[in-house]
Amino acid sequence: MTEIEIGRAKRGRRAYSFDDIAIVPSRRTRDPEEVGTAWQIDAYRFELPIVAAPMDSVMSPETAIALGRYGGLGVLNLEGLWTRYDDPAEQLAEIAGLEGDAAVRRMQQMYAAPVRAELIAARLEQMRDAGVTVAGSLSPQRTKEFAKTVVDAGVDMFVIRGTTVSAEHVSGQAEPLNLKEFIYELDVPVIVGGCATYQAALHLMRTGAAGVLVGFGGGAAHTTRTVLGVAVPMASAVADVAGARRDYMDESGGRYVHVIADGSIGRSGDIAKAIACGADAVMIGSPFARASDAPGQGFHWGNEAHHPELPRGQRVEIGTVGSLEEILFGPSRVADGTMNLVGALRRAMATTGYTELKEFQRIEVVVS
Repeated sequence: MTEIEIGRAKRGRRAYSFDDIAIVPSRRTRDPEEVGTAWQIDAYRFELPIVAAPMDSVMSPETAIALGRYGGLGVLNLEGLWTRYDDPAEQLAEIAGLEGDAAVRRMQQMYAAPVRAELIAARLEQMRDAGVTVAGSLSPQRTKEFAKTVVDAGVDMFVIRGTTVSAEHVSGQAEPLNLKEFIYELDVPVIVGGCATYQAALHLMRTGAAGVLVGFGGGAAHTTRTVLGVAVPMASAVADVAGARRDYMDESGGRYVHVIADGSIGRSGDIAKAIACGADAVMIGSPFARASDAPGQGFHWGNEAHHPELPRGQRVEIGTVGSLEEILFGPSRVADGTMNLVGALRRAMATTGYTELKEFQRIEVVVS
C-alpha cells in the first residue's frame, strides 16, 4: 500500500472518510420493493441492518422497544441515566436546558450518581417483556462488575463498547478484562469495539466476539480527535476490518464475525457507503437523536461527554426532524438524508442492481 511522506522521519498511508468515496452504479437496476435489508448475527435475525447506539440521548427502554418492533436493534446504555435514577425525566429535561460550557460540568455531576444493579435488571426486564431482542452495553471498565447482573436479567446480546477497545489492554493499576476468557464463559453473543485497524480487529475476532464495532462512536458529539489526536477515517477503517474478517474466516475455518460501522454515520448515504465498504450493519446515534420521540429532546451526547476527568465529547443541539418511524421509513420532508433511512438504503441497492446486503458489499466504489 502506497505511503505518503509526511516529513523525513514519518510516513503514513492515505485514509478515506465516507465523504471521500462514492458508490458506482452497475449495469443492472432493480425495483426497491425487491430489495432485502435483513441480516443475522448469531441466532438473531433483524429486518434492518441498523443498531441504535447506546447513548442516553438516543435510547431509552421505550425507544429500544420501538426500534426492535420496527426490525432494528436498540442497545441500552447500562451505565446511563436509566440505571442511575428511578425516573430520569427530570435529568433529561435539565440537560436539554443547559447552556454553553456549563453543560459538561453539570452532566459530570449527574452521572456521578452510582449505577444500580437493580435498575439494570429492571430496564432489561422491561425490554424482554416487550418481546424484542434485548441488548445492553457496558464499558470495558464496568463489564466485570455488572456482567452477572446483565446476563441474569436475560440479555440476548451483550455489547462492550468504549472509545477504543483492544484485546491486549495492559495495566499496572488493576487486572484488565480478559476478553477471550470473559466471552468464552458467557452464554450470550458479544459485540465489542471500537476498533479501527486490521490488526486490532483481528485480535478482537480471536476473542470469540460475534461482532466488532468499527470506529470510535460518538460521531457528531465526539471530540476524541481534538482532545487525543486519535482518529481513523471511517471508509478506510471499515474496509480494513472487513479485510480482517476475511482473513479470520480463513484462519478459523469459516467462522464469520460481523462488522458493524460505529461513528460518522449521520445521513442515509453514509449507511449505504458503510455497507459498500464491507459492514454488515451500522450503529447510529445522531440520526435517531433527531427523532421527536428520542429522550434527548433535540440534543445529543455520548458517554465521553461527561467523563469525570477528561471529557472527549459534547452535548450538541441537533434539533428534531420527525418521529423515529419517519426517520426510519419516511415519508421524508427534507432532502438531506436525515429521514427515510431504510428507503434510501433500498434505493441505493436497487439503483446498483443488488437485492441482498451481502451482495452489496461487493459494489464498486471510487474516491470522489
